[in-house]
Parts: sequence; structure tokens; C-alpha cells
Amino acid sequence: MASIELEHVSKLYANGAYGVRDVDLKIEDGEFVIFLGPSGCGKSTTLRMVAGLEGITSGDIRIDGRSVASLPPRDRNVAVVFQSYALYPHMTVRQNMGFGLKMRGMSTAAIAPKVRDAAQMLGLANYLDRKPAALSGGQRQRVALGRAIVREPNAFLLDEPLSNLDAQLRAEMRLELVKLHRRLGKTIIHVTHDQVEAMTMGDRICIMREGKMVQVGNPLEVYANPADTFVAKFLATPPMNLIPARLVAGRAGVPEVVGEGIRLSVPQRHVPAYADASGRPLLLGIRPEDIYETEAGPDRQPVDVTVVAVEKLGVETVIVGQIGREKPLELSARVSRHFDAEVGQTVRLYIDAMPMHLFDAQSERVVPRLPLETTTPAPAAA
Repeated sequence: MASIELEHVSKLYANGAYGVRDVDLKIEDGEFVIFLGPSGCGKSTTLRMVAGLEGITSGDIRIDGRSVASLPPRDRNVAVVFQSYALYPHMTVRQNMGFGLKMRGMSTAAIAPKVRDAAQMLGLANYLDRKPAALSGGQRQRVALGRAIVREPNAFLLDEPLSNLDAQLRAEMRLELVKLHRRLGKTIIHVTHDQVEAMTMGDRICIMREGKMVQVGNPLEVYANPADTFVAKFLATPPMNLIPARLVAGRAGVPEVVGEGIRLSVPQRHVPAYADASGRPLLLGIRPEDIYETEAGPDRQPVDVTVVAVEKLGVETVIVGQIGREKPLELSARVSRHFDAEVGQTVRLYIDAMPMHLFDAQSERVVPRLPLETTTPAPAAA
């Protein structure tokens, strides 16, 4: 097992563009860390630099406290699993999984139990004599993982390994990877652009944008307390509603956030933090799941929405509507699956103001306030 440290690591290309800029991160021994971000943000480049497949321009990379920045990939004792399975089509599962060990000079007798144990762990014991063409996409990805496992590396580096799978297989493989991490206890870096993977798999999320890490933390903490509008919008679907607003003095001295078609009293818990935010352009951040169809709850406040679209998803209903008249804005709400509304209808919904955020409209950074408590769900049985 291994800790991994990136100390002010940058990657500068010949054209003067930064692929990665000043990434500073420590990953603890046995930790499952997610690199999350849109295409081109530098997450795969960062992973490849840890693996030694990309050189670094400045900074240092340490594995278990030892600098590896100048070491070739084979001397870092990490295993990389890519988006493409990269299996040899003419070889069986058994041969594919053991090929790396064979190339290192290990005997067939020594390779066999390692392959057998990994296949048993991954549910591939009955497929060892099949070739990749006879396997499903999920089984092929398991073979690629098995090939990495038999090497017994100190860390696994996974570069969007689930992207080629359909939705159901992705969900199954997410659970399999979490179980695998618990069994092996090895350090894992998992690169993805999928928010669901990030929220459900990682001990920590590292959100990247334009080569920089903009926020690192426990998934629920990052979700509840985004550092800026980019994180707020990127980490959920539908994204956080962001409404141009300003802070004004309200009734009985309670400050209010006022925007097009919306007026919210600031919960008392947030009043001290927002005291200096008046007089400047702001963005009010409200997550769709903090908008309800009923008034129950001490901090729920009304907003009238003209329905533009209704998405019935079975487990819930997503309402997309317009608020305001002069400059109408769209507002998304995730409500009960039993909620019924027609396009063109005006409905009254209720915003829970307690989880709201204010962002500076110019810098797009969050206006700091006391973070809300988050709870981490109990781990699923392995």
C-alpha cells in the first residue's frame, strides 16, 4: 500500500499552455480518491503523471515518501486501468490476466494461483478459458482489473474505467469497485466526469477545472458547501439554480435576498456571515432538491413558478419553470413523484432557505458562512 503526494505539480506544454497547474495534494495510504471534472480539465493528465506516463514540468511526486518524478513507470509499482480494456483478442482471460507477470519472467506455476485468486475475487472463475470476444463489456473490464490486481501494486490508477459501459453495468461496476477497494485496502485514484461515481465511490473528491484543483473534500461536504459556482453547478444534476440577486434590509431588521421573481428571508444562522454582502451583486444558489411542493418546514418560503417542462423520472419529478416577469429566469425543482403539473401552469413551490448559498457575482466565489452539518451514509455491506 502507498500514500501519494503531489507537491505543486505542473505540466507545461511546448505551446505555452498548462495542462496541469500547481496541484498540491496528499492521498493517504488506502484512500479512495476521485479526480472529477469536465473533459480537458487535467484530471487524466494528473493521473498519468502519477503513473509516470507523462513527465512533470515542475514540482514533485512522492509515493510512500519517496520521490518518483524521475522514475520510469515500471519502477513506481502502480497499476493503471484505462477506459479501453486493451485486452489481447487472441488470448484467453487466463492468459490476458497473467501476461504482465509472464513478461516479468515469473513462472507459469507462480502465475496460476495469482490469476485464480483474482478471477475468484472478480467473479471470473468460470470464464478463464474464454477469449475477450465472448465476454460482455462488464466482464472485459473485470479482466482489465484482474490483470492489474495480479501484479499486487501499491496503488491503482483508474482512468475513466466505466465510461464504455451502459448505465446498468456502470451502476453494477461502481459497487464492485467499492467492494474491491474494501477487500484489497489499496490506494485508488479514480478519474471520472460522472458526478454519481464521484458522490458514491470516493472517500474524497478532487474537483478540477482548467488544470487546477478548485476544491477537495468529503463528497457530502463538497456538495453541501461548494467553494464557487463551478463546483455548485458541476456536482449535481440538475445543477444548482443561480439567480442574480442582492441583499436588502427586510422586515423586522431581518435581511432578505431579492432577485427576479424571488424574495427570501435570510435564516438567522446565516445573518452574521452575510452582514458584509449587502451593496454588491450576488448570485443566490438554491439546489433543485431544496425546493418543495409543500410549506411544511420552518425555513420554507414561497416562489411562484410557471412550468416550462415536466420530467417524470419514476422516483421523482423534475419541474423546470420560469420565475419573474421583466427578465424571466429558469428554475429547476426536484419534487415528489406524485406532484402533477401541466406546462404553462403557474404553481407555488417552497424554497428551503437554510441550505442556500450566496456567491459574489464578479469572482463567483462563495460568500463564506457556517457550514451545514453533513452525514455520511453507513457503508454498504461488501
